[in-house]
Amino acid sequence: MDMNRAILFATLLCASITQNLWAQRTVNLITTDLDHFWQAYDKISSTKDTSLQYNYLKNLFLEKGTPGQKAMIQARNYTPKEYLDAITQKQTYFNSIRSNTLKAKDYAKAIALKINKLKQLYPALKPAEIYFTVGAFRSGGTTMGKMVLIGSEIAMAQEHLDNLVFTNIHEYVHTQQKTNIGDNLLAQCVLEGVAEFVSEKVMAIPSTLPALAYGKAHNESIKQAFALQMFNTGNGFWLYSNAENQFGIRDLGYYVGYAIADQYYTKAKDKTKAISEMIELDYNNIEALATYVDQSGYFDQTVKQLKDGYEKSRPFVVSATPEEIADLGDTLNYKFKVVFSKPMDRRFRNFDFGPLGKENAMFIKNFIGFSADGVTAEFDVQLKPNRQYQIVLGESFRDLNGVKIKPYLIDFKTRDK
Repeated sequence: MDMNRAILFATLLCASITQNLWAQRTVNLITTDLDHFWQAYDKISSTKDTSLQYNYLKNLFLEKGTPGQKAMIQARNYTPKEYLDAITQKQTYFNSIRSNTLKAKDYAKAIALKINKLKQLYPALKPAEIYFTVGAFRSGGTTMGKMVLIGSEIAMAQEHLDNLVFTNIHEYVHTQQKTNIGDNLLAQCVLEGVAEFVSEKVMAIPSTLPALAYGKAHNESIKQAFALQMFNTGNGFWLYSNAENQFGIRDLGYYVGYAIADQYYTKAKDKTKAISEMIELDYNNIEALATYVDQSGYFDQTVKQLKDGYEKSRPFVVSATPEEIADLGDTLNYKFKVVFSKPMDRRFRNFDFGPLGKENAMFIKNFIGFSADGVTAEFDVQLKPNRQYQIVLGESFRDLNGVKIKPYLIDFKTRDK
């Protein structure tokens, strides 16, 4: 071997050793919550005494929880009752995944190697901790701060095991992003899509999310439907939901965000820079988000044009008329008839406090319902005489395309007694 080749070989070897050492030092995978859970599980399963079951859960699992376990409980608002119900009602299922959860440490090396690959693609990668937690079936994986929280009761089921490393990388990417909560549907889908796209690059295999395969085959129809709802403040059926929709498949927001990332990356000359830009994007900065989406070329119009069209298309309240229907002395009964600018989806509604707060809130006694055409809605209230009342018709009211109303304040003063 000549001197130049020897130097090159030594350089590559040192780089490889350095990268592997980085991965070993920074990939902190904590599995102790699994051990605590199974200790509690065995004790809980050995008795029918609910008081003893609660004490076992509390003393052997909940109080011994790592910061990651406590974060998962906080993130999903899990209660002791939910844990006990899950354990006592799903013992066959838990027994089927037990051997898988006991192999969690075996996945550490595979995860470390892929995080090492992530650092090659994104050199600014910051360390994060990976916790294998146990929940009550509301999350297979999420993040909080710099912690990756794996919901082992879902993620380590046999049908999900092949995706365990992919899931860890996806969640690890989330720990590098500025936020995990978007201000609107577009922002939320973009941040999820970035994590899925980058994870695919790291794993060098396609994502197995059914939404991605379906989305690629139905891109135009999905794009058109998404454009009508992309500025809604809620996720609707697009993310984290089994809600009925016209496509018959969940989580299509992942596809939209993924497709935007894919086109942005494809157009970029500097691929490493493109990945950095995607991960470090301020998703809730309207201008930055719009620039990123526009540069991807995914939509046929600019984000500003789409936003202008969205605002023009939003349904609104034309009128909200009270009618006194009964005088009960100390109270007055009114019926309100609300007229909307277009037919509404009769499955959805919500009401909020007005600016005067709870003390002046108008509480609905009976929501009579929508008219057959969805253009009007009626509800009854029981109010005190000579008093100011408020209620806000919230954004859960939406038209048949899922576009949410502009919130509408009813500010009403009752007559004197």
